[in-house]
Amino acid sequence: MILTTTNSIEGFKITDYKGIVTGVAINEKKLAMSFSMSKYYKTVQEGIDATKETAFKTLTENAKKVGANAIVGIKVEIELMASNYAMVSVTGTAVSVA
Repeated sequence: MILTTTNSIEGFKITDYKGIVTGVAINEKKLAMSFSMSKYYKTVQEGIDATKETAFKTLTENAKKVGANAIVGIKVEIELMASNYAMVSVTGTAVSVA
């Protein structure tokens, strides 16, 4: 599966547009506050990284379900919710390329 934030893939031709696909994930662990800001930032970063990977996995699975072999125009949104949970939403256009 080819993933890109651009609207085209150099060396490939988009042969079919399958539709918009998404992947959303919420960090399962609450981001605990800490007296050490560096420890807090490290915890936030690790939580976001893990959540982002889960969101991309879901995005890829959803694209495969519609018969795509690539996703173009990917946008990533990261939100730290008021309850100290991280949410990552990934959206793109599932396509077939040759």
